[in-house]
Amino acid sequence: MATTADIRKGFAFEYEGKIYLVIDFQHVKPGKGGAFVRTKLRNLENGNIVDMTFDSGKSLNEIKLERNPFQFLYRDGEEYVFMNNETFEQISVGEDILQEKKFYLKENMDVTLLSVGDRVIDIDVPIFVELEIVETEPGVRGNTVSGGSKPAVCDTGLKVTVPLFLNVGDKIRIDTRTGEYVERVQ
Repeated sequence: MATTADIRKGFAFEYEGKIYLVIDFQHVKPGKGGAFVRTKLRNLENGNIVDMTFDSGKSLNEIKLERNPFQFLYRDGEEYVFMNNETFEQISVGEDILQEKKFYLKENMDVTLLSVGDRVIDIDVPIFVELEIVETEPGVRGNTVSGGSKPAVCDTGLKVTVPLFLNVGDKIRIDTRTGEYVERVQ
């Protein structure tokens, strides 16, 4: 049995007959009253995001997740096909499981799939990915690094805000934790 002290991102547990995955959490110790943990959870049965608060020290039934290395091969409609790096077995994962992480997937990228039994419940992508800008307003002479910003669309469909000096065809590095532009890649 785990307690609220064990809560961290990626922690999976069963609560009131449902399986949840911790997306975000915050330990709170108010000046008055007992400490508690505020969490943002994904219900793994239906994909809904819920906010829950637990009193400090509450027991939780932890579920062990399997982490397996896979390689992203290609997209097939609303399904994404991955290959196990050890057994070469291929599996398909739906957009409903990948959610926003689908925008960071490039062909032949190594990722980690999290599963409970035979069911894939989440994916870990690298912290930084390199994407190409396919749509943005043209840069204007005189725009500098310290200037303003403009919207851009990357080759995976990700919409991101970039500096004015970037143009279509430029490669950029994106932080997958925040979804924000980091730097231009040469």
